[in-house]
Amino acid sequence: MEVLLTGAAGFIGHRVAEMLLDGGHAVVGVDDMNDYYDVRLKEWRVGKLKGLEGFTFLKGDVSDRAFVRELFRGRRFDAVVNLAARAGVRASVADPWAYVETNITGTLNLLECCKDFGVERFLLASTSSLYGFNEMPYLETQPTDSPLAPYGATKKGAEVLSFSYHYLYGINVVIPRYFTVYGPAGRPDMSVFKFIRKIDTGKPIPVFGDGRQKRDFTYIDDIARGTVLCMAQEGYEIINLGNDNPVELMYVVGLIEDALGKKAEIRWLERHPADVEATWAGIGKAGEVLSWAPGVGIEEGIERTVRWYRDNREFVLSLREVE
Repeated sequence: MEVLLTGAAGFIGHRVAEMLLDGGHAVVGVDDMNDYYDVRLKEWRVGKLKGLEGFTFLKGDVSDRAFVRELFRGRRFDAVVNLAARAGVRASVADPWAYVETNITGTLNLLECCKDFGVERFLLASTSSLYGFNEMPYLETQPTDSPLAPYGATKKGAEVLSFSYHYLYGINVVIPRYFTVYGPAGRPDMSVFKFIRKIDTGKPIPVFGDGRQKRDFTYIDDIARGTVLCMAQEGYEIINLGNDNPVELMYVVGLIEDALGKKAEIRWLERHPADVEATWAGIGKAGEVLSWAPGVGIEEGIERTVRWYRDNREFVLSLREVE
């Protein structure tokens, strides 16, 4: 297939691109290279992809309708994988407009082009943040109409837009909902990346609440593999991709301490109202529909992530730090 992959310079996007290319597909990768975190990390990821056969990179913003339409002219994409997104619960409270532009307007622009240019497959990355205060484990059948922050609200908007285009125009739509993704070359604003860097350099790590909140940490390779498997689905499907093993944040801090051989200094902060106490992916549907299951536990995943950090320590420490 020839695949349009948005968000190709992102944490999840670059790994999905690698797996698609390994599978023999051609990938046109798009990213706006925004400075939400240090753009040099995005450039590092894209640099790894540019040396691979079948990969083309274009810089551009999916919220720019003219740019998106130009992408489709003269090309025949078999699928669109929309991983372009503004992510982060707390950051969305501070700047909700950026989230509306990328997550909703960007999705609409891509769906319109799928309709107009005859693209039959559309994948939209979504989030566990939609589940809010639902009972756990979270299931795809639960209501998701009460998101706690603009991030989740804009992702919900993108989901229902995608359903409309499936219903009206017969586009096959699949929506993986991701649960707390971590791993090598991850996002610097996420806890695992941030904690590794700060513990290694002797800086206090920020912990909101009492540190006993649980997250269903899911390793990047499992998420990317599940995403590629999703692309073959017909109709309209929403599928949880998570580790099915929520662990306390302080347990993860302990794993990082052990891997680095250093102790953490903790700066305790008040819990943010948009943070839930726990997340837990019910992944029965992923097993039935995709024959997918996570393969990397949190202990092994943290070891791999710290190993990548050690191998790239000088580069990581040169990056602008995210508080």
